[in-house]
Amino acid sequence: MKSAIKANWEAYHYCLAQSPNVELSIGRHLTWLMTNLPDHFMNLVVCNQLPPEGVDDLVASVLVYFRSMNIRKLSWLTHENVPSAEINKVLLAHGLTFRDAFATEMAVDLSLLPDCLPTHPGLRIVPVDGERVLKQWIHVASIGFRIDESFEKVWFDFFADAIFDTRFQTYLALLDGKPVATSQLFLSEGVAGIYNVSCIPDVRGQGIGSAVTLAPLLEARQMGYRIGILQASKGGYNVYRRLGFQDYGKLSVYLWENDRGSDTEIIVEATDDISKVI
Repeated sequence: MKSAIKANWEAYHYCLAQSPNVELSIGRHLTWLMTNLPDHFMNLVVCNQLPPEGVDDLVASVLVYFRSMNIRKLSWLTHENVPSAEINKVLLAHGLTFRDAFATEMAVDLSLLPDCLPTHPGLRIVPVDGERVLKQWIHVASIGFRIDESFEKVWFDFFADAIFDTRFQTYLALLDGKPVATSQLFLSEGVAGIYNVSCIPDVRGQGIGSAVTLAPLLEARQMGYRIGILQASKGGYNVYRRLGFQDYGKLSVYLWENDRGSDTEIIVEATDDISKVI
């Protein structure tokens, strides 16, 4: 199961990387996806394994490179198979902060899901079937994930290049006609992946997050999929447990914010180093 969760997650980000506004780098030690959004979780570094030596140099080089790209925020994730004490020491020394909560890899048997959930009678969940609805979806997701409205066009530009891929199904929840919540379904590697579940603050606590998660999973079940997967934040974890999701692994999460300008000479050197070590 853990391999299916990882494979779907990777395929999702490979799909997003169809956009020229996204940089995807796949390496032996590090994989990353970078966007122009100043958001920790739309810029991701995944530590696949540690090199036998030079961990400090590796981290220093990629952070210089990200500064050169003007990346403002990113999350650095490490799998359970990465020695935590060593990478923790290096990342903290380079200014990253360990997030109090970890991400949990989860999966559910779709046959065990309820057919519906009690929620607000005025709730409708509709597919995103065009650019107008996609803009509404991005506006709601921006509120839910606390991304400044001024970056909505940036988000739209790179999602519009990938979101209508046949493996994607994107959903917008309307409460009495008002857009209030979002989710995405990504079908790949034999499982149904759930991504970008968000809800505006005004309507939280009404079961809308559960409903907008359940709807795409039920569609996947109708298409013959048997397993649903996701990566849960601390805030969404209990919602997914109530739907029947079970834990299959944990990701340690570190946060980084760009703290200074770039230096061209260092950037060239660091880029050379990156090509050798990632």
